[in-house]
Amino acid sequence: MELSEPAVRDRAGEYADSEPLYDVERQHVETVARTFAGDEYGRRDAQWIVRWYFRRYLGDYPDGDRREREEAFRDNDFGDVVDALDAAIEAIRATDGDALDGDETADESIAALSGDRDVDAALSALAALDGVDVAVASGFLQFLAPERFVAVDRRTWRVLAAAGELDGPYPDPPSVADYRRFDVACRSVMERTGVDAWTLYRALWRSFSVLSDDSTAPEDA
Repeated sequence: MELSEPAVRDRAGEYADSEPLYDVERQHVETVARTFAGDEYGRRDAQWIVRWYFRRYLGDYPDGDRREREEAFRDNDFGDVVDALDAAIEAIRATDGDALDGDETADESIAALSGDRDVDAALSALAALDGVDVAVASGFLQFLAPERFVAVDRRTWRVLAAAGELDGPYPDPPSVADYRRFDVACRSVMERTGVDAWTLYRALWRSFSVLSDDSTAPEDA
């Protein structure tokens, strides 16, 4: 599995031609950040992302599990949803390095410069909601900052692992620390290929089809 710039751009283009949800996804990529930054959004706007996370599998995700998660999210008090979104937005708006005050250890300074603290806070705020775990929370981050974050799931993880960008099988469910590892791998590919996170997500999702057709690919990659 290769994640060169031509391969990433080609597969992202194939995604647009082959995935039935592409048009509505693209619309949300363009509007979600502005919507949630304002005061005039409703429960359904937030529910869309939870529904998207599971329904993009087009029936391949267990229906009972999907319904349970969607119903759990609907049962959240809407004020709690707003508070979680506000906290996540505030966390990912922070400029890399803002957390530095001169008193950090070397490891803490590296974490602050890479944005790990912000990612932790955003994921934790969202994952506190019923029906949302770190994986679904990463879906929120993908739409809140589509140039920066890729949603983690078994498919995107497996492609990165097959390309040698990430070690180990998909952790089900992933922890915040697991997402940080995934995020570092995504950023490495983005920096090398010059693409943004939304482009990389489409390339990874589309690459899973290529990987699945390869009989030599390990099943638990």
